[in-house]
Amino acid sequence: MDMNGEYRIAASQQVVWDALNDPEVLRACIPGCETVEKVSDTEFTAKVTFKVGPVKAKFTGDVTLSDINPPDSYTISGSGKGGAAGFGKGGAQVSLKTDGDETVLTYTANASVGGKLAQVGQRLIDSTSKKLAAEFFSSFAAHLSGDAEVEQDAPANVQEKSATQDKKEPDAGATSSQSTLPWIIAGASVVLLAVCYFTR
Repeated sequence: MDMNGEYRIAASQQVVWDALNDPEVLRACIPGCETVEKVSDTEFTAKVTFKVGPVKAKFTGDVTLSDINPPDSYTISGSGKGGAAGFGKGGAQVSLKTDGDETVLTYTANASVGGKLAQVGQRLIDSTSKKLAAEFFSSFAAHLSGDAEVEQDAPANVQEKSATQDKKEPDAGATSSQSTLPWIIAGASVVLLAVCYFTR
């Protein structure tokens, strides 16, 4: 499945870029994230635990950045594995631009998943991914505003526009998902989140 979307973030472009590429910021903002480690200037690894319906598992993933043009854009690709729970892979092109006092983040992405996660149903995957994305942006916005704590369900100071270009029913064995959004937005680990979350 191919997806595209846009987020408006109430912070400068450089601040958003730096935050999206800061492992500690990502670890703190990504729901269920245990670790985000920077292997090199273009490689990251992460461990994330999450639950979709009856399926709960810990995923490990790898993300690679390419076509890096700071603080404007980059391409990310990655893969993740969660044992019997499933696996996934995906990629995205992410760009940032300044609009007044805000930063507009736009993306195009694709992702696919397999295993048990692919069998729980696209509707459940979508609803879970939307919740995870909302939690990520709420935490991310709070971090940029300097707030120490954020209510889990508090709305983020971010506006989203997104569109799915392919609405075909997922295959039983490997389901495409919009999970790439969180990773796309988590900068270097954006895809990692998308890949490990397989959701969104």
